[in-house]
Amino acid sequence: MPPRTLASLEDVSKTWGTRTLLDGVTIGVSEGSRIGIVGRNGGGKTTLLEVLGKQTHVDAGRVVHAGSLRLTAVTQSDDLPPGMGVREIVVGDRPEHTWASDARVRDVLDGLFGGVEAFAAIDRGTAGASGGERRRIALARALILSEGGDDDLLLLDEPTNHLDVEGVDWLAQHLRTRRGALLVVTHDRWFLDAVVDTTWEVNDGSIATYDGGYSAYVLARAERAQRAATEETKRQNLLRKELAWLRRGAPARTSKPKFRIAAADALIADEPPARDDVELVSFASARLGRTVLELEDATVDVPGRRILDGVTWRLGPGDRVGVAGVNGAGKTTLLRALVGEAALSGGRLVTGTTVRVAYLSQSVAELPGHLRVLEAVEEVRSTVQLGAKEQSAGQLLERLGFPAERQWTPVADLSGGERRRLQLLRLLMTEPNVLLLDEPTNDLDTDTLAGLEDLLDGFAGTLVVVSHDRYFLERCTTAVWALFGDGALRHLPGGVEEYLQRRQAALAAAAPAARPVAAAAPSSGAQDRQSRKEITRLERRLERIGQREDEIHAAMAQASTDHERVLALDAELRTLGDERAELEERWLELSVD
Repeated sequence: MPPRTLASLEDVSKTWGTRTLLDGVTIGVSEGSRIGIVGRNGGGKTTLLEVLGKQTHVDAGRVVHAGSLRLTAVTQSDDLPPGMGVREIVVGDRPEHTWASDARVRDVLDGLFGGVEAFAAIDRGTAGASGGERRRIALARALILSEGGDDDLLLLDEPTNHLDVEGVDWLAQHLRTRRGALLVVTHDRWFLDAVVDTTWEVNDGSIATYDGGYSAYVLARAERAQRAATEETKRQNLLRKELAWLRRGAPARTSKPKFRIAAADALIADEPPARDDVELVSFASARLGRTVLELEDATVDVPGRRILDGVTWRLGPGDRVGVAGVNGAGKTTLLRALVGEAALSGGRLVTGTTVRVAYLSQSVAELPGHLRVLEAVEEVRSTVQLGAKEQSAGQLLERLGFPAERQWTPVADLSGGERRRLQLLRLLMTEPNVLLLDEPTNDLDTDTLAGLEDLLDGFAGTLVVVSHDRYFLERCTTAVWALFGDGALRHLPGGVEEYLQRRQAALAAAAPAARPVAAAAPSSGAQDRQSRKEITRLERRLERIGQREDEIHAAMAQASTDHERVLALDAELRTLGDERAELEERWLELSVD
């Protein structure tokens, strides 16, 4: 007996402004199905999710739900009920002894809040909560509300946003064991491979379906392109290059894609290696010399915390390094120390005489809104030497998802993801030989990520990447280092998988020791009142910081042509970011005490 359909679209069309996002689409979600949705930014992925959930009206056709359907959704905006505390949002008004003894609830609280005890200690609202905190609260609420039965459908829009590598790994494991149907929009390709068994691609108002996760989707898509012979040559080469890497597999991947081997081999038979590391290192050595960036016995402090404690770390010519760590471990501070923006409390930073560093920060730098996209790139330089080839500004723009017609769009009209790509391209046009990237995959769709990886394959210099995107780290780097919050920086030969194992071992070792201490030394009433008072103060300050950050972003947009003003505002923004990180760390300490 075929599985029952829980939700379906029948000849549905949906238009926003002048853009048709869904054009006569007929498709359905069956019980127990696990579907990933991919496609270009702005192509209609979120709209499809909202239409299936009856959260937005359609222009034509109809949306049908099974009478017994129980639907739960998590949106990108993490909409949380106003005026409610964290505990009430997540577990409702159930008595503590009922939810604390529920194995399913305990699993969610362990994965997202560090355990039932830590969650039970939280006594606050959501005002001032960071993006990561709001995401965990919204996910916990949805996963607990959705029972995972045959009639359940869980809709997740970018669930891995703001989660670190550990959080993404836990969520994937949890969803793999869940029985109900799942529909997820995500740009995290590792997560897609780990969780879904069907992929929907939204493109030009239609939906193409593929069996399997991201890896199988890339293979099937390349096969379709080859058979139809309609894809342009560069696009086919990029897909085959991506396949070549997927086919070889990365040592740190825990599960390899189940390709139809013969088909994959036929597609990539004539494709060169994804990256010639020997040639790139040789070329980088000629450009950089022996010394690139070195931290010698370096100590870095931020208010109330030590990030690095006597660390010696040497980056050589052609090194391709990924940096992992939980949120707040100091990854961004490490990059800022390498470029001299974060002062050392001890030790020294050595920079090679021929080094030209380009640093992509998490905040989108102010861009010239009065220019068009191509002009904004050519303002820096019209051509650039990338490896052994010279590339024009227009060619690079095409490789990162700006087709010819889009290159004449005013910068002021770009989306967040497009601005991120433009920021990176402007950095590359300066011809750096050292590239430091802080969360470069934010707001990028899967096609653009593949284009970025292809671009970085030809970068003949030293590359350091901070990212929670496990796929991107494994794809673009050859070594992984990690910050574990103890002031040390450790090399992990086993990559991201070793990082997760070490974190799990550390948490398991700490858990038994934590409980007796808490039992032996309960907080006094006075201490509890003092803690609550300080938490309230922290929340008020965090709220004010958020308001000031919004004001600064608006001011930067208005002062786009005033370089000195933009620099001053950016400096204030960085200072506020450091203060926010410190306050959030203190809030977490008080919340779990």
